[in-house]
Amino acid sequence: MRKKFVGIALWPFLLLKDSALKTDAVFMNHERIHLRQQTELLVVFFYVWYGIEYLIRLLRYRNHSTAYRNISFEREAYAKEQDISFLNDRSFWNFLQFL
Repeated sequence: MRKKFVGIALWPFLLLKDSALKTDAVFMNHERIHLRQQTELLVVFFYVWYGIEYLIRLLRYRNHSTAYRNISFEREAYAKEQDISFLNDRSFWNFLQFL
């Protein structure tokens, strides 16, 4: 698990702490999954849903890292980040499987 911020998907951009991350296929796939999620939820609804789900998970787990890892968007991205072709066949709103 990544301990510190190294990058973030803020539609339509990927902000990276180190440009060397551009060559990390797994990391880039993880962030591209987030870009797809954001697009599906018209961006603003992604952030609203993400924030609400994080707060619910935080109340449940009482731990930031556990709450973060259990957000449906993160669960999908971590589960599929190593499948580089995942986005080619990913179904619409696939993150719902990870609620």
